[in-house]
Amino acid sequence: MKRIYLAGPDVFFSDAAERATLHKQLVRDFGFKPLHPVDQEEIEASSIYHHNIRLLDQADAVLANITPFRGAEIDTGTAFEIGYAVAQGLPVFTYRSTADTVLDTVREHYSPVVLDPATQIWRDRNGALIEDFGLPSNLMVAISTEFVHGTFTDALIAAQDYFKAIG
Repeated sequence: MKRIYLAGPDVFFSDAAERATLHKQLVRDFGFKPLHPVDQEEIEASSIYHHNIRLLDQADAVLANITPFRGAEIDTGTAFEIGYAVAQGLPVFTYRSTADTVLDTVREHYSPVVLDPATQIWRDRNGALIEDFGLPSNLMVAISTEFVHGTFTDALIAAQDYFKAIG
């Protein structure tokens, strides 16, 4: 049975336990074994980190919620977990419910944004360059993962299709 690590900011919300229960059941319903960060007793930072690394080391794939969290970008812990998984050669399936691009999301959080007519480069209100590749997240995340525009279940379907295709 393939093991799927579940990454994302869902663990920070007041209904985290309910989300975890639902997500783990959906993973089982799709024939996978869920590996979830909430499945631990310790709440000390180092213990959480080491526990999550152990789970990632056991995983055959990662499903990651990349919905912007506390700003225009994905949760930084999720970004780390994605990078770790990619470095281990694991397939990573990222998802978010909106089709917004990085430019759209930065515009929403850091307006005004301005297009420099000479360079055709977008800049945020601080003058920083905005990646405008039409991607849903930073290019390092978007290019290294299989992005699914949709729900957690849609990402599970993509993972199921992937494992069926590779046998």
